[in-house]
Amino acid sequence: MSAGLLSHEIDELAARVVAENQAAGRMVATAESCTGGLVAGAITEIAGSSAVLDRGFVTYSNEAKMDMLGVSSDIIETFGAVSIACVWAMAQGALQRSNADVAVAISGVAGPGGGTDLKPVGTVVFARAFRKQSGEEEGELKHFDGGDDPARARAEIRRQATLCALELLLPVRD
Repeated sequence: MSAGLLSHEIDELAARVVAENQAAGRMVATAESCTGGLVAGAITEIAGSSAVLDRGFVTYSNEAKMDMLGVSSDIIETFGAVSIACVWAMAQGALQRSNADVAVAISGVAGPGGGTDLKPVGTVVFARAFRKQSGEEEGELKHFDGGDDPARARAEIRRQATLCALELLLPVRD
């Protein structure tokens, strides 16, 4: 376990991501926007994570999403950066630009500003893509509550998003 850079809950889940993906022989990649590298950072807090984490992309700006992950400007202009279409393209781009077997992508509105009626603060979208993908794309939109303390709301939304993304990196049990 780590010395406490991140919360105990995140450390425990990251340790499971490392152990279970190592046991499954899987490499992972992250494509992060609103979490700013917290998911990759949580994984690298765990000793032995180099056996599992291939790389992480922090693509906070739309330009970074396009340049680093190949997200089409049409997707961003049509659906926005906080959309299933965008995170699916981010996850696919992470796979294409890595040696990972699975990639997770995250984009959202952590606040306190930036929210709209359609995408209020706390809206976060996730996608998971597999190198040997079969079936439909996997994406999910969630609304996280930052709590009553505006000074802590952003951190809480990012914490919840990090936990959700780590969950998506766990191998699915049959």
